[in-house]
Amino acid sequence: MPRVTIDRTGALVVEGAKTFPLGLSNPPPLGGKTPEGKDGLKELADAGASFVRTGRGDWAAGQIDAQIAAEIARLEEAAAHGLHSWVYLGHLPDLPAQAGSANEQLLTTIVNALKGHAAVGAYKGIDEPRNPFLGEKWIRPAGLVRAYRKLKALDSNHPVVIIQAPRSPVQQLTPYRPAFDVTGADIFPVAYPPGQHSDVKNNDISVVGDVTRKMVRAAGAKPVWTTLQIAWTGTLPNKRKPGIVPRFPTLHEERFMAYHAIVSGARGLMFFGGHLTQVMRPVDAGLGWNWTFWNLVLKPLFEELTSTAVAPALVAPNSPARVTASAADVELLARTDGRFLYVIAVRRGGATNRVAISGLPKMRNGEPIGGGQVLFEYAQAPPPPPIQPGKQAFRSVKVSGGSFRDWFGPHDVHVYRFPL
Repeated sequence: MPRVTIDRTGALVVEGAKTFPLGLSNPPPLGGKTPEGKDGLKELADAGASFVRTGRGDWAAGQIDAQIAAEIARLEEAAAHGLHSWVYLGHLPDLPAQAGSANEQLLTTIVNALKGHAAVGAYKGIDEPRNPFLGEKWIRPAGLVRAYRKLKALDSNHPVVIIQAPRSPVQQLTPYRPAFDVTGADIFPVAYPPGQHSDVKNNDISVVGDVTRKMVRAAGAKPVWTTLQIAWTGTLPNKRKPGIVPRFPTLHEERFMAYHAIVSGARGLMFFGGHLTQVMRPVDAGLGWNWTFWNLVLKPLFEELTSTAVAPALVAPNSPARVTASAADVELLARTDGRFLYVIAVRRGGATNRVAISGLPKMRNGEPIGGGQVLFEYAQAPPPPPIQPGKQAFRSVKVSGGSFRDWFGPHDVHVYRFPL
């Protein structure tokens, strides 16, 4: 049986390998193709995706055999491309106090049928149980805690993830800690007008970091996955709001939101809305997935996040070094894997100026760090030096006395790497 655990830093460990989950919710349909005719899941996997959300919200006793067969077919397709599934269990992980309920029986049947499959990576519990829009119908923690204990008794090898609504306050979320291994929230700030998905005053895309930090507080010591935007209901025309104008994040915005979530504590990222055909180009709608958005935005972002340069920073422990920025609107995360110090810096404000970053530690031999690289940014003095195949020529920064200066514009992200 495949084993997925969480290490002491909050990183996901899949079969012994640390993984930063990058997932799509929902992925292309079973057997789906890109406009060029390539297998859809292979396209996602080739660019670095590691998780796809499967499962369903309408598990039913009268259809359970067919539903399980359909889920296994989905798992087989994911496994064929090295992907793991985040299996949605719908309404089932909410159990009454009395044993033997219909939900418990169905939950047992499904988990026993799926838990040994190589593609199973995690279970998705009740979605947004404390959503304020549910009113008095919000789902109490006790039933979710009972379901969690049942799930772990049936399958202790896979984590349970509960995603909360972004409007839920911390004090209402903390009682759910015993019901999950991983939590998080979905936050979709790009719409006309902005700010519809959250109840905080910040209508900027930096609300992603604010919500992620809130979930870190609500989670205690448990890890957080942040769900980011492709599209969502607030960008879809409907009978109640027929005049909605669809809006999607740009690459610059999505890259900022992804790194801001990471700087704020996210140990995984999911991206929602690629399946919402109402706002796709006709060719994409016919294929059932937003391949245009994938090519313009997500594919280059995934390729960067899963590169040999950046990926180690995403699973590394936080550094004890107290690295700081001279600008209050520049937020930092410092990590080290023993070979390199990584500093991820994001600017949530609107200024464009040079910012000093200080507090870099000395190298292991006691010498000061003299310089580093800015990953996925390129600048070489002419004429360009000869570059060996496969070698990166990243922009460099000079460090003096544990400090350096660099330019930051609105929603800029710089990922620095310093040899130790």
